[in-house]
Amino acid sequence: MSMQVVVLAGGIGSRLRPWTNSIPKPLLPLLDMTLVEQVVSGIPTELVDQVIIAAGYKVSQMREYFSKADLDYDVVIVPEDVPLGTGGALRNCMDHVSGTFACFNGDVISSLDVGAMLNQHKQMSVQGTLGLWEVEDPTRFGIVGLDDNKMITRFKEKPKPEEVFSNLINAGSYILEEEVFAMMPEGKFSIEREIFPILAEQGELSGFPFEGYFIDAGTPDSWLDAVEVAVANSRHNAGQVVDGSWFASQPSKNVQGGSMISDSVEIQENCSLTRSSILSGATIGRSSKIENCLIGNNAFIGEECSLEGVIVAHDGNVPAGTSLCGGTWPPSD
Repeated sequence: MSMQVVVLAGGIGSRLRPWTNSIPKPLLPLLDMTLVEQVVSGIPTELVDQVIIAAGYKVSQMREYFSKADLDYDVVIVPEDVPLGTGGALRNCMDHVSGTFACFNGDVISSLDVGAMLNQHKQMSVQGTLGLWEVEDPTRFGIVGLDDNKMITRFKEKPKPEEVFSNLINAGSYILEEEVFAMMPEGKFSIEREIFPILAEQGELSGFPFEGYFIDAGTPDSWLDAVEVAVANSRHNAGQVVDGSWFASQPSKNVQGGSMISDSVEIQENCSLTRSSILSGATIGRSSKIENCLIGNNAFIGEECSLEGVIVAHDGNVPAGTSLCGGTWPPSD
């Protein structure tokens, strides 16, 4: 059985600026795919009928990209003209969706077994099934109560330690029936806060805990985590992995594990790169040290620079000898 997949990708990606100033977050390259393609790649191809992207930022750029992309599925872009929240963005796709469908937050990279989750959903005959992930400290998240029959019983946003009744959190991955649209109000709202609790009260919401990995790739550090798990789990169709890093073309011996080196990157002599993402056309100058950084397309890093935890803009030019820990280049106001 194949189904439509809705990807909620309406945000502007502010935490990944300046990368997202010119490229929408769903189109940022993560190995040899865009981020949104990585999200969908976790679903077996035979289960994907069509992908519907709820987009709210640089929509024309996304339309242009997918009009030329060679993919195994059709892509429909549904624009979100004003911010609608997760629920409003999904409701905005209502005219394009029918039957049983999947819905994913637009920056979730996980090991969720969507086929097994779909089987559970169908066997339990519920309106919704949520992917659930176990965390050590649930006080930073919205937690989910699950009974012995895998039915979701209650929710709690960012509980105090004494209020914790579960270590399971919503993993931003759902299977839903089209009937849920009838419950949705117009305008901006949160599906997590306004729809899922009602479904749980009605006994129509099941939970599917999974193990493995779960990354929300919306921050610089979690982006680098996503690269690491994508490399470790062979989430690429081209390029090669050497010593835990992915290279679009020729490997470099100066690169340590957890890095992503896109095409046409020049890494000069005596450099050291650790757990960093270097996009196409970038140059890393001689004797520079790059650690936990995001280096944009066609950026130029001068000689003998030391960058740690820095996001360098596309076409950014970092002068020789620059030493910077944290922040962005050019520096933000």
